[in-house]
Amino acid sequence: MTSHSGRPQRPGALRWLWYAVSGRLPMSYRDWVLYDLSCRTWPLRHLARLVVPLVPVAAALTLVLPGPWSIRVTAVVLGSVIGLLFSFVFLHESTARRAVRFGYPEGAVQDARDARRATRDLARAAEDFRHRRRPPG
Repeated sequence: MTSHSGRPQRPGALRWLWYAVSGRLPMSYRDWVLYDLSCRTWPLRHLARLVVPLVPVAAALTLVLPGPWSIRVTAVVLGSVIGLLFSFVFLHESTARRAVRFGYPEGAVQDARDARRATRDLARAAEDFRHRRRPPG
């Protein structure tokens, strides 16, 4: 499924939430999953997939933990930051595993990232070339 812009069709909000908590999307979103895992902003997208399910858990913990608000909030925020940092250690492995779950071979995500980077670099070089070839004035 591809949209008019050439990008794969993205899932709706509820399906994306399911995907963010490691749920499986229908195979019709397979191209979008590879795009999600390999586009220029893939680390930020990974962070969003981590933060979205964390927010309700963090809010619940803040409400049920005993003690002063400042200690509860500090504990939850620091615990969340440590958890996010730990998950970023396995950033590449996590995204590669997600792609394999959608039927892509090992290394497909890195290959897609490399291809996208090469395309961007080539477009940038072509633009620089055109800019330098213009006559002054």
